[in-house]
Amino acid sequence: MSARWKRNTVVAAMAVLVCAAVALNWKYTGQQAAEGVEETGTKILGEATLVNGQEADGAQAAADEEAVYTGDDYFASARLTRQQARDNAISLLQEAADQPGADAAVANEASEGIQVLAGYTMKEAQIENLVTAKGYADCVAFMGEDSISVVVDTGTGDLTAEDVAKITDIAMTETGYPASGIKIMAAN
Repeated sequence: MSARWKRNTVVAAMAVLVCAAVALNWKYTGQQAAEGVEETGTKILGEATLVNGQEADGAQAAADEEAVYTGDDYFASARLTRQQARDNAISLLQEAADQPGADAAVANEASEGIQVLAGYTMKEAQIENLVTAKGYADCVAFMGEDSISVVVDTGTGDLTAEDVAKITDIAMTETGYPASGIKIMAAN
């Protein structure tokens, strides 16, 4: 019973950390876009020097970056935020497993957590690919322990019962979740 409680505690802590990482990342990137990025000596998306030494025109890259932050490309922004949150969570789990003096149970739970997150990533990518293969313009999936949310670009902004049925079937097949654990939304 104690091992189950510890596992559930670690999973709950991971979920909280992932949510916190997503919220902080969202807040931080939103502030950067709103205030403009100040020069700090680091590379900024859109700044580049070509191999021949000429400065590249960063206007288009800066416009693309601004589009991601302002929601013009929701799907790219959502994928980026999701990946950054997962990377942060995996990094935290890896650090926990690599701590000197960490017992085998902690290392095993961290390893299991990393495997779970990797599995989520694979299933999300598979669902996104299958949904776009059905003719939808774009799609992004967010998988959790017992549910999944799928945001799809139908082109019109509306979802028909047929759209919901197709996407639900794909999500159920790939995740094994019941239809009640699947949420499907149209991007506006």
